[in-house]
Amino acid sequence: MPVYYRCTNVCNFLQGGLAHTLPQVKRTPGSDYRILSISFDETETPELAAKNQRLYLDATGTPFPPAGWRFLTGDLAAIQALTGAAGYRFRRQGADFVHPVASFVVSRDGTIVRYLYGTSFLPKDLTLAFAEAAEGRIGATVRGVVAFCFSYDPQQRTYVFNLLRVAATVVMLTAGSFLAFLLVTGRKKRPSEGA
Repeated sequence: MPVYYRCTNVCNFLQGGLAHTLPQVKRTPGSDYRILSISFDETETPELAAKNQRLYLDATGTPFPPAGWRFLTGDLAAIQALTGAAGYRFRRQGADFVHPVASFVVSRDGTIVRYLYGTSFLPKDLTLAFAEAAEGRIGATVRGVVAFCFSYDPQQRTYVFNLLRVAATVVMLTAGSFLAFLLVTGRKKRPSEGA
C-alpha cells in the first residue's frame, strides 16, 4: 500500500482502516499474506517506518506478527520503479503529496490481482483478495455488492446487514417482474367474438 508516513490525513485513515479490519480476516498473517506499507516519500527514514509499524500493529488490538505487516522506505529511483509498475501516480505539493487512495493485492509472482480503493475494508473483501492472490488469479471485486447489503454501525463498530435496503430491492424487483409478466401475457390475442 503506497503511503507516506508523515501524512496527517488520508494515509492515516487508510492504514487505520486496514488495522481495524485485519483481525477479522480469515487468513494467517505472515504466512497466508503479508501487508507492505511503502513510503513514496524518499526523505522518510527506516526509523520513521519502524515507528509507524509499531503504531499500526498496536492498532490491530491483536498480537499481529511484525512479519505480517512491513513498513518500507526507499530511494527515489526504487520508489518510482515500484509505483510506476503499479500505475500509481503521485506528486509532491509543498511538504505533502497529492495521491490516490488505493491499495494493491499482489500475487507471489508480482501480478496485481485486485485494486482496493478507499480507506475502509470489508473483512470478506480482504479474505477473498488474499485467496485470489494465493491462487494467482485475478478476481472481480465484490465490494459494491457487499457494501450495498451491509452498512457500518459506528456505535457497534461493526458491519450490519442492511435489511431495509435489501428488502426494498427485492420488493422492487418482484413488482417489476410481475408488471412485466402482466404486460407480456396481457398482449396475447383474444379470440374474435364473431368466430
